[in-house]
Amino acid sequence: MAEPALDDLIDALRRLPGVGLKSAQRMAFHLLQHDRDSARRLAQALTQAVARMRHCARCHTFTEGEVCATCLDPQRDAQQLCVVETPADQAALERSGSYKGLYFVLMGRLSPLDGVGVGDIGVAPLLERAGDGVVHEVILATGFGAEGEATAHALGEALRSRGLTVTRLARGVP
Repeated sequence: MAEPALDDLIDALRRLPGVGLKSAQRMAFHLLQHDRDSARRLAQALTQAVARMRHCARCHTFTEGEVCATCLDPQRDAQQLCVVETPADQAALERSGSYKGLYFVLMGRLSPLDGVGVGDIGVAPLLERAGDGVVHEVILATGFGAEGEATAHALGEALRSRGLTVTRLARGVP
């Protein structure tokens, strides 16, 4: 006999990337059987994040305010704009401590086979931001797979046509 609340929980967990049916079931059973306090904390944290988090008006990363702390930081080099696919990519670059400019988060990458085009990933706001007269260099830090390369190529062409210096992150052995 199926239990609707349990089925809903398992279905919700399956929506996470890399989580299949068996993993979702293990997580659901663990939370309900062994760690109900953590289950409550998880539910509360998700509810609060969904209610309070929004996209930064300048870079599109996640923030609770209108503009994120990175965009508001006067120590950042506003002449450099690093374009990344996701907030997770931005966080990884921040952890490296090597980049001191500003960011623009596309929230995706071009994927024609999946129906994801230029209008779906924030290209227009990027072009507007990069053309603000302050930005001089745009660093493309998209993935190195076919979709990331296609995204970088399309963005690079559009940005160069506006007179901006465009660079691409290097990869491989130095």
